[in-house]
Amino acid sequence: MRKSKFSPTQIAKILKEFENGKSVDQISREHKISSASFYKWRSKYAGMNSKELKRLKELEEENTRLKQMYASLALDHQMAKEVIAKKL
Repeated sequence: MRKSKFSPTQIAKILKEFENGKSVDQISREHKISSASFYKWRSKYAGMNSKELKRLKELEEENTRLKQMYASLALDHQMAKEVIAKKL
């Protein structure tokens, strides 16, 4: 998964600008983001402050690491089962 070039604090600040009355076009031009990215952030992070957003990002990264660990262990387990089955 590609890492965002915006930190959680920056995303929260951009969303706060919209709440304060700036248009999406203005925000998109100033921060060099697409309007699709803005709306995706808005649907995903609406109402969160920067601390909550940062914690969410940390949990998503941890979840990704745990999924990779599980996949690796599941593969090792499957290989071990095949080796044992061949010996019998």
